[in-house]
Amino acid sequence: MERRQPPQTEEGWYVLHDFRSIDWDAWRDAPERRRSRAIEEGIDYLAAAESAADAEEGESATFAVLGHKADLLVLHLRPTLADLDALERQFEGTALAEFTERADSYLSVTEVSGYMSQDYFDDDAEVEDTGLARYIESRLKPEIPDSEFLSFYPMSKRRDSEDNWYDLPFDERAEHLSSHGDIGRDYAGRVTQIISGSIGLDDFEWGVTLFGDDPTDVKELLYEMRFDPSSSRFAEFGRFLSARRFPPEDLGAFLDGERIPREGEDAHGGHPHASGESGGHHHGDSDGHHGHGESDGHRHGDSSSSDRGDHGGSGGPHGDDDEDLRSELEDMGVYAGQPHGEDVHAVVLYSAADSDELFEEVDGLRGNFDHYDTHVKTAVYEPQDGGDDGETAVVSLWETERAASTAAGFLADLPDIVRQAGDDEGDSWGTMGMFYSVKPEHRGDFLGTFEEAGELLAEMEGHRKTDLLINREDENDMFIASRWDSREDAMQFFRSDAFSEAVEFGRDVLTDRPRHVFLA
Repeated sequence: MERRQPPQTEEGWYVLHDFRSIDWDAWRDAPERRRSRAIEEGIDYLAAAESAADAEEGESATFAVLGHKADLLVLHLRPTLADLDALERQFEGTALAEFTERADSYLSVTEVSGYMSQDYFDDDAEVEDTGLARYIESRLKPEIPDSEFLSFYPMSKRRDSEDNWYDLPFDERAEHLSSHGDIGRDYAGRVTQIISGSIGLDDFEWGVTLFGDDPTDVKELLYEMRFDPSSSRFAEFGRFLSARRFPPEDLGAFLDGERIPREGEDAHGGHPHASGESGGHHHGDSDGHHGHGESDGHRHGDSSSSDRGDHGGSGGPHGDDDEDLRSELEDMGVYAGQPHGEDVHAVVLYSAADSDELFEEVDGLRGNFDHYDTHVKTAVYEPQDGGDDGETAVVSLWETERAASTAAGFLADLPDIVRQAGDDEGDSWGTMGMFYSVKPEHRGDFLGTFEEAGELLAEMEGHRKTDLLINREDENDMFIASRWDSREDAMQFFRSDAFSEAVEFGRDVLTDRPRHVFLA
């Protein structure tokens, strides 16, 4: 008798969907002081949970459930079952709990499996693909997006005599999941997911939680996937619960029956319809595969973190140290951006793929990104003169760090990505000059000056390389990336007379001021 080999899995955070019903009769009959206390203690509990004050890591979020199945959903992700156990009992100790009954719950754990990368599970294996490593981390320790709408349902793989998922060979299962993922990719930027395994933990085999700003996006995704054999032949679904996120401080308004507007929405409504940042998560992932079984990990986007804070003027991953650098550069007349406000956040990845093929893929993603107001632009930049020895870069700019963070997951799935800015060469220091928008009449002057600067840089101690890359859709839009032995070597260049002259030159030939970013 042939026995199928199950794919290996690795588990991350535990997930609890805690559904509560409100005893509305008791709430209406309660004196004002009891209700005020319940609201106050409820807000304190929910706010503390969302800030993960109870644990070193984790995520929580609060939702109003639509329909009769429950009234309130508190979604928790924590490193251990003990953390979840404590959170449950802490809630029961609040005055708010006196007015609630548990309507339902679902326990599961985030996971990745061999469907994604069998090499990951090999002994002594190292994940060299930074995009894959970031994706794995995002699956094991996901962020809860700020999207307005949530849809949750449990599901299992069918084990009928005719259609038994577990009797299929590994390669056939992987092919089904890959095809399933191709559908989800079309919803990148509109639907985000958290899929967690629950075999042995709850009644079904997986819990699927989908997030989006427009509920019809979730509906359309699920409808389309119903026609895919991975669902039509092999999926069994539990009941669906839909909910709408609200901040803890609006608990009183929720209990009083008041309308809770979304951020940026007036109190009378106005369907947001993909107008927000979906939490910066915009963003998506729909993982592409949308899971539907066995944590296939077909990487069509994720909620991964992006390049560790090195986003377009945010200055790199070193906190107060970045502020000192930014201040010093400002004193020299060099604009290094601000951590908030006017700045955008950038994700920069390098690919060895054919430029035309890469552009076609990026153009498809950009169409999805453009659904969101937080998207500034996404473009492909080629080495100067189209040289074959350089790598092509993809730059994606966003108004929020979380939006850039999620976009990084989709972009990491582009063909032949070799690295992401900020993740490579830990023994060196990188700088990136962005927003070099050259006046057309001065383009030749700019290129000539760059060549002269390149000759100077080649002689500077600590300089490794500097590349000029040009937007393939706009020859006057460029950026400059440099790599140094150390931060001090880079600063020596910024302090030099030659760079000061370049800054003065730039004021005459550029349409806007560039921003210089440090990437450790």
